[in-house]
Amino acid sequence: MTEPTIRSSIPPEVRWGAGHDPLPMQWVLPDGRPLPNSAGETPLDFCRHMRRLCTDIAGRCEGLGHIRMPHVLLSFTPARNRNRFGLQARVTPMRFRHGSDVGTLPTREYRVQRYFVNGVEMMYLLTFCLPRFFNQPFEEKLSTVFHELFHMSPEFDGDLRRHHGRYAVHSRSKADYEKKVDGLMNEYLDGHARPELFDFLRHPYRDLWLKHGGIRAAIVPRPKLLPLGRVLRPAAKRG
Repeated sequence: MTEPTIRSSIPPEVRWGAGHDPLPMQWVLPDGRPLPNSAGETPLDFCRHMRRLCTDIAGRCEGLGHIRMPHVLLSFTPARNRNRFGLQARVTPMRFRHGSDVGTLPTREYRVQRYFVNGVEMMYLLTFCLPRFFNQPFEEKLSTVFHELFHMSPEFDGDLRRHHGRYAVHSRSKADYEKKVDGLMNEYLDGHARPELFDFLRHPYRDLWLKHGGIRAAIVPRPKLLPLGRVLRPAAKRG
């Protein structure tokens, strides 16, 4: 019996830059309403500032030294409301368990859509919910950054860091997980010689907008799952 073939119109690869479309950029606006502009100011490029910070974190923190920021795509997703509580950030892996190109969910095989920027393949998509993220206290914002970076697998293979047991992503104890992440953050802050790298995190959204005459960031969709041609049959029940 021939296995059913699944066809998909989803492109297997999306490329930006280097002869392709540039990364799409948008203004970071609450409810679509712009704040007053400051004439002569250059808008703050959120992704550029965040990339510089994450690169510094990976270079200084032994527990995060495996992260290669040229293979991490930074973006934002608009906050749907002004509530400061809710999604702050998320990391999307571009591979399945142990970095595999193919995964099964639940009886069908899939491949993750691949992203390239200037010819470099992305292994993770790191997305911040703006402007909500800006309106958290400084320590919470920086802790969120460390939290998301810590999710990236120590092998940096496109999978998430996994722990033993049923709580594979956050470990059995959320308190222990947060203690580990905050410990890395405090070590990073202790005696840091270049506080200007994270100075943009010290200001709320409105202050940043007025200071820089606007805020812009890249915005890309989460990668889609591409169904492959094989459908796996569930195991027959016994008894």
